[in-house]
Amino acid sequence: MLCRPGKPGHCDVTLVESAEIGTVGVGEATLPTVRFYNQLLGLDERDFVRSTQASFKLGIEFRDWGRLGHRFFHGFGGFGPAIHHRPMWAYWLRLRELDAKLPSYEEWSTATMMARGARFMPPQPGEPAPANAFDYAYHFDASLYSSYLREHAVRHGVQRVEGTIVRVETSAENGFVTAVQLRDGRRIEGDLFIDCSGFRALLIGDAMGSPYEDWSHWLPCDRALALPCKRVDPLTPYTTSTAHGAGWQWRIPLQHRTGNGLVYCSRHLDDDAAAQLLMSQLDSEPLDEPRQQRFVTGRRRQAWVRNVVAIGLSSGFLEPLESTSIQLIMDGVSRLTALLPGRDCSPKLADEFNRQMSHRYESVRDFIILHYKLGQRQDSRFWRDCAAMAIPDNLAHQIELFRDTGRIAILEPDGFAEPSWASLYFGLGLFPRRYDPYVDLLDVGTVQRHLHGVRDAIQSAVSRMPSHADVLSSLTNARP
Repeated sequence: MLCRPGKPGHCDVTLVESAEIGTVGVGEATLPTVRFYNQLLGLDERDFVRSTQASFKLGIEFRDWGRLGHRFFHGFGGFGPAIHHRPMWAYWLRLRELDAKLPSYEEWSTATMMARGARFMPPQPGEPAPANAFDYAYHFDASLYSSYLREHAVRHGVQRVEGTIVRVETSAENGFVTAVQLRDGRRIEGDLFIDCSGFRALLIGDAMGSPYEDWSHWLPCDRALALPCKRVDPLTPYTTSTAHGAGWQWRIPLQHRTGNGLVYCSRHLDDDAAAQLLMSQLDSEPLDEPRQQRFVTGRRRQAWVRNVVAIGLSSGFLEPLESTSIQLIMDGVSRLTALLPGRDCSPKLADEFNRQMSHRYESVRDFIILHYKLGQRQDSRFWRDCAAMAIPDNLAHQIELFRDTGRIAILEPDGFAEPSWASLYFGLGLFPRRYDPYVDLLDVGTVQRHLHGVRDAIQSAVSRMPSHADVLSSLTNARP
């Protein structure tokens, strides 16, 4: 993709795309920010859901993470309203010390309770808190979403060129890319080139020489298998992640099928055994053969070099454990839009873009490492190695701060918020040695009445919500 300044304040955008080059279809689940991205583009939700075979996502259910036989839920949204500027779960920790039979913290998460009942409705502004104290994202067919966005872009003036790039021309004077040459001989010139060539990194890697920073010593999974199967009812409004002996499996329900996949470490599981494991775990008839993708987790040290900006897989890859692949694409696009350069492509803008994206990638990386590091499983060498591995200093600080004081450190404001970290800490079995003493300022009886009242309100609100399948049916005018 490249951009050429046309009218003042505008860009002429040309998309170079080849049908000969396949895409990686593992990113079919998203985070709630995709909704605002779609709204910013002016997309109609009903049309989007219909066109991409989408379903709604309230979070992720984790099975066998932390320990075998255990399940927990990372829901979108908080755990009820804060009290005196302290999160509800901090008061739950206090009551937990007094009452061994206190219900799980998850019962104060509206999204989690909705997911358990396979219920859904959008947040209702103006209604009492339980009816709007959650967020949601989507599952969708990534190929259909790509086509949907392409058609939208073309309608708004983007020029699409079908062809395969065989040569990148650079300036001897300043090293800028000046043009790309297609296999049929056409040349396409530009001032700013956006590298969306995937793992090939044709521009940022080959032409600009930006080195790749390998993070596989923290995230050892290096292969993935993807396989669709027939749809299964009930249509659950959440992603499922199931840990196995050398990796984990995803399950993503769509309207027309279920997406499945296995992310694994080839040092602990060979390809044939991985395929057999995935096939054995399907809950309906497969619709294809497993497709493999090999990868190395990490990122480009510089995603913006001269007049080339890498977006998506060309800038880095983190396994889709928390549905961050599409999120990182949106982050790159939004930051590039905010820092869109003139024809000189100021190095200062590139420095700022690289600084922001480095923090973003590292924040996501550490959140994913957390899933592996806190595991208590001893049933395989893979999990024992993950629990024993050295981790980045920032993540070590965050874990120890919570373990010792019950406080959560948010180092990246645009990253995962406090409720997400709390969900992972509790779900993986990490409880603090002490809770925040500030919560002792409130009478314990008042705390108990308040928490039980919020819990009852959540249960009441969820019980009145329609099923996920019925909401999809009303949006698509199709039978669930």
